This record gives sequence, structure tokens and C-alpha cells, in this order.
Amino acid sequence: QVQLVESGGGLVQPGGSLRLSCAASGFTLEYYAIGWFRQAPGKEREAVSCITSGDGSDGSTFDADSVKGRFTTSRNNAKNTVYLQMNSLEPEDTAVYYCAADPVVGSSCPVGDFASWGQGTQVTVSS
Repeated sequence: QVQLVESGGGLVQPGGSLRLSCAASGFTLEYYAIGWFRQAPGKEREAVSCITSGDGSDGSTFDADSVKGRFTTSRNNAKNTVYLQMNSLEPEDTAVYYCAADPVVGSSCPVGDFASWGQGTQVTVSS
């Protein structure tokens, strides 16, 4: 059974950092494209940061303009886990964050290309 479980969300002050984790089971994450998405109240789900290559390398990545230089996706293949490191957080980053995986996705990390999703974790940036 394919499963993704996010953790690490919470309340953080503006300018702070958080690291989200996404643990995979039922499949080998190394050979999947992986993505982090977020959805704020009243808004559509959007791609945040992705590794779009599912060939065991991390050479192809996508980062939304709003998070470039602040957020980074990485994975630990030994732990079958992917991470989203978020630095210099802003109130506009407040949302539910989801991880997703699929064997093949487009280079722009489209939401519709991902078949497997986690349940989401809340990130709130507020003073």
C-alpha cells in the first residue's frame, strides 16, 4: 500500500525556519518524482518545490518563484523520506503543506501529474 505521511508543521514567527518531512512506505521514493504543494484557505493547491526526476537522481528540480532561495527539497533514500527545508518564512507561506509522488511528472510540477498524496500538515507563520 502506497502511503505518504507528512510531519514537522507548526507555528513559527516571520523570518523563522521549519523542516517538513514526508515518509514514504509501500514504494521506493528514490525512483519517483516528488513534490511539495501548499493550499491556503480559499486558494488553489500550488506547487512549491519539486524534484521532477524519477531516475534516482536529483538533477531536475522546480521551485515556485515565491519560494526560490528560501525553500529546498531534498531526500534521504536510506530513510525513504523527503524533506522541505523552509527558511525566511513569511505570513504568506501559511497553508496546509502536502507531499506527493509519482513515477513521471512534467518539468513544471503540475498538481494533476501526481497520483499519491499525503494527508497534509499545517504551517502557520505569525507573530
